[in-house]
Amino acid sequence: MKQRIEPLPEPDADASFRALAKALASLERTDDVAAFLRDLCTPAELEAMADRWRVVPLLLQGLPYREIHDRTLVSVTTIGRVARTLEHGAGGYAAAVKRQYPRLAANH
Repeated sequence: MKQRIEPLPEPDADASFRALAKALASLERTDDVAAFLRDLCTPAELEAMADRWRVVPLLLQGLPYREIHDRTLVSVTTIGRVARTLEHGAGGYAAAVKRQYPRLAANH
């Protein structure tokens, strides 16, 4: 992914990130969020994010990485990265799982 030659100062980068999060949170309808993401992201970025989210419920069901790969064609490396983030991330996956997959969230 393209990176700036000189990164933004941390306060500016954090403010920009929070503004993006606020924009997403302001959208109530799934269709509006989908349109926003399509406008914001490249097809490859959308595919990568969708792949990561697609493996979350399978990981929470306890499926082996190889089986998840066979079902989804998502790389084992990405599956491992998602698994680590589920365990040690900022809690974003957990918050979304509670809303979208409450049965799975109750088990974890």
